[in-house]
Amino acid sequence: MKHLPLNRAFTLLEPGPVLLITTHDGTRSNIMTLTWSMVLDFSASFAITTGPWNYSYTALTKTKECVISLPTVDMIDTVVGIGTCSGEDTDKFDKFALTPLKAAHVRAPLIKECLANIECRLVDRIDRHNILILEGLEAYFDTSRKEQRTLHAVGDGTFIVDGRKIDRKEMMQSKLPEGL
Repeated sequence: MKHLPLNRAFTLLEPGPVLLITTHDGTRSNIMTLTWSMVLDFSASFAITTGPWNYSYTALTKTKECVISLPTVDMIDTVVGIGTCSGEDTDKFDKFALTPLKAAHVRAPLIKECLANIECRLVDRIDRHNILILEGLEAYFDTSRKEQRTLHAVGDGTFIVDGRKIDRKEMMQSKLPEGL
């Protein structure tokens, strides 16, 4: 094995799919690209990492609500574009031709072009690590969408795309918690 600089070790533990997070600050909506998220348990609880350096952070922590949107591989240039400009001076819905849809429980919009959307409420913060804990309120999945492969950020400007699925549901059935 070859030595890997410790400051690059994070690239080995890709945490989950690249997400788009929408917020609404009371005046307008915004979108940010997020590459670190985690499911906390078998319910709709999630952790994301962001902080004051990100324009959307203020709206999210002030309103305590957002939408997690799941883009697919065909949206990679949009995802990167959203992540490389600021909502402070850019209407990202307009610039990237995305369609905001009204959510049922939060002011932040769903993104029509995404495979899935989860309306969330901010329920906790771990400031030491810039972690926000979100509770899902409502989830949507576009079954008519042909492209369903998601993106995973390596952390250095490269991405991995979901590929072939391997089914071991039957083998794992006896090991899952009751009700899943």
